[in-house]
Amino acid sequence: MEPKRTVLAAGAVVWRRHGDSVELLVVHRPKYDDWTFPKGKVNRGERLPVTAVREVLEETTVPIRLGLPLSTVSYRMGKPKDVTKQVSYWIGRPIGDGAITLEPNHEIDKARWIAIDDVGSLLTYDHDRGLLDEFVDLRRRKAHKARPLIVLRHTAARSRTRWKGDDQRRTLTAGGLREAQRLVPLLQAFGITHVVSSDAARCVQSVVPYADHLDVDIVLDADLTEERATRRRVAARMRALLVGKRPTVVCTHRPVLPLVFEALGVPPVPLEPSQLMVVHRRSGRVLGTELHRA
Repeated sequence: MEPKRTVLAAGAVVWRRHGDSVELLVVHRPKYDDWTFPKGKVNRGERLPVTAVREVLEETTVPIRLGLPLSTVSYRMGKPKDVTKQVSYWIGRPIGDGAITLEPNHEIDKARWIAIDDVGSLLTYDHDRGLLDEFVDLRRRKAHKARPLIVLRHTAARSRTRWKGDDQRRTLTAGGLREAQRLVPLLQAFGITHVVSSDAARCVQSVVPYADHLDVDIVLDADLTEERATRRRVAARMRALLVGKRPTVVCTHRPVLPLVFEALGVPPVPLEPSQLMVVHRRSGRVLGTELHRA
């Protein structure tokens, strides 16, 4: 039987250091009497990374930030198995010590940190063991410690041809302002703490809601504007960010993006307004990328 519909969901394989070892976060569902990684269905209008972070928090009480994406798992569900559930997973790290304060409920009655060597025998499903194997392989290469550098094209701006005056002062449309607000939970899902922007008004406005949410200053960089960007200047800026450890967002312009991607050594992508590329890096090396939009 062909599935009648697809249900989207997201979750995370969350890890923390415990002494000299690593522990992973798992949950028990009394309805199914199973042990699995935390996950759940997408809310209307919600982006998948936001779903993953929200569901982990709801099921375990542990706030997290996302790292590298893992595989997407698909399986049939319902009766008579006429629905496909498609679950996207990321590596997750706790914000804080990972303390669990869960009150048992009808959906999740237990959430536990389990030593990585013991998780495989506890997990109920083969697809979860596949995710575990994927995590173990990434850990072997230390890729599980990757941190995000997000490249953002500013949100929808007023028409260049209709704008009167200095293009540097051209502002966002009403839709662009709404997109800037929708970026907040998406950037938060990746734990962004450092905000860098071209000093053009349309770029600054795109990240103001997130900077306000964090209560941090925006680092303004004129060398990321259309007027001043050169291969040398952009390369210098991006090399410094590539070797850094802080989860960072950089907001710039469509004509500057090819220089940014060249400097990072990733294939160029024609980002649409409010679209972003998450570049997962460690020790100056790019370990993976993914695309999202507000």
